[in-house]
Amino acid sequence: MSTGTPSTAAATPAPVHARKVGFAGDVVSVAIRALRSIPRDPEVIIPALIIPVFFFFVNVGALSKLTGATGDGGAGFDYKAFQIPTAILFAVTGISRANTVVTDIQTGYLDRLLMTPVNRLALLVGMMVADFVLVVALTIPVIVMGLIVGVSFATGVGGAVAFVLISGLWGLVFAGFPYAIALKTGNPAAVNTSFVIFFPFMFLTTAFVPQEALSGWLSGAADANPVTYLLAALRSILMDGWDVSAIAKGLGALAGVGVVTFGLALLALRSRVRRS
Repeated sequence: MSTGTPSTAAATPAPVHARKVGFAGDVVSVAIRALRSIPRDPEVIIPALIIPVFFFFVNVGALSKLTGATGDGGAGFDYKAFQIPTAILFAVTGISRANTVVTDIQTGYLDRLLMTPVNRLALLVGMMVADFVLVVALTIPVIVMGLIVGVSFATGVGGAVAFVLISGLWGLVFAGFPYAIALKTGNPAAVNTSFVIFFPFMFLTTAFVPQEALSGWLSGAADANPVTYLLAALRSILMDGWDVSAIAKGLGALAGVGVVTFGLALLALRSRVRRS
């Protein structure tokens, strides 16, 4: 029987190194974690469902006669259909997991995560993937509400899918603002105030009355507001049909806002990584 000393190789365990899984794998991991946290934050989801329904019925009740709409597709135009895109934007704007980023910063989890081989960009993209899934899901109840009150898509099922995707893209594009604030400040109060940015986007536009009903400085503000073109694209899909020009302008407005918001978020992420 051998009584020799065990070899060094047998006595010393091999070092364990974190294994990189690639950008796509990191994005999926971050997105899954963000999606799992959503049920723990009902205060994010519940207002996003209540507010659009509230504004929809208030606006339809108060403004449909003033705009000359009948609400039934007769003379004038269908004001219920006109208001569905507005309700959708109220549902999806400002929805993000930015507060989760703040929590990760305050607890030190983000610093520990940055010590791993995880792709830095995937940290932001993964959160945004989860946001896109959430905002798309939030459009469904609003569309169902529209169908219940008699609104239908002039473009059929394909138009409904395009409507949901464009609405989801707006929710994703706007989310760049709260992420930029979260990464820059690490302050939950600052993130919560990011919704204030939405008010000029939404109220200085054709959210409540058609473009031809606006006048003076408000008409000029609406002309310069990217949400005006987004609403026009959604309304064309819902009410008129496949208006390529309106849809192209809406997608162009989305791209323009996205360049700004994603740029700010990426700069804030870069700054946070350097500090960590």
